[in-house]
Amino acid sequence: MIKGVVFDLDGVLVDSEPVWEQVRRGLVAERGGHWAPDAQRRIMGMSTPEWARYLSDDLRVGLPPEQVAREVIDRMAARYRQHVPLMAGAADAVHRMAARWPLAVASSAPATLIETVLQSAGLRSCFKVVMSTEQVPHGKPAPDIYLAVTAALGCPPPDCAAVEDSSNGLRSAATAGLRVIAIPQSRYRPDPDALAQASLVLPGLAGLTTDAVAALAG
Repeated sequence: MIKGVVFDLDGVLVDSEPVWEQVRRGLVAERGGHWAPDAQRRIMGMSTPEWARYLSDDLRVGLPPEQVAREVIDRMAARYRQHVPLMAGAADAVHRMAARWPLAVASSAPATLIETVLQSAGLRSCFKVVMSTEQVPHGKPAPDIYLAVTAALGCPPPDCAAVEDSSNGLRSAATAGLRVIAIPQSRYRPDPDALAQASLVLPGLAGLTTDAVAALAG
């Protein structure tokens, strides 16, 4: 039986990847760095220390990683205070799942931004566990965040479903042993090998029904 459902945040519940890209690209441009063509794809799923180090070292922002992280997070928080760009059907999907299973968030976003989004969207009370990769040794695609979240839920990983969109997120959930549901974004399509690890691929959150999730156990 499926005993818990774990949601990624960015790209699954919140249409935030374009915002992250705009903010990070803006900082790189301001500091005279170089935005690589595959930068956004590589960053998706990285923990805060990992992407901050990537911007600092590889994209040549010229600031220490800690300062890069603070600058980007402050700009993201300012954007969210103006508007939280929920994905179509996000609130309905969360409420459907919460009516049947305990829910968790396993996100690469900083913990402060996760809380800001969930509180502003009125969804925080739906989640029993909320964790950031800041709280585990390694970010996605390592399985750390999913192992920690399922332990906090009190459910073995194979008894949980993960809802993901990115290559790193799909790999993380699959490596941890969860049943993986992919809802890919057309603009940031996951790698074929990562998508192949999903047990179910949906075009959007409207297809995330309790019957579809429950069927994964079969």
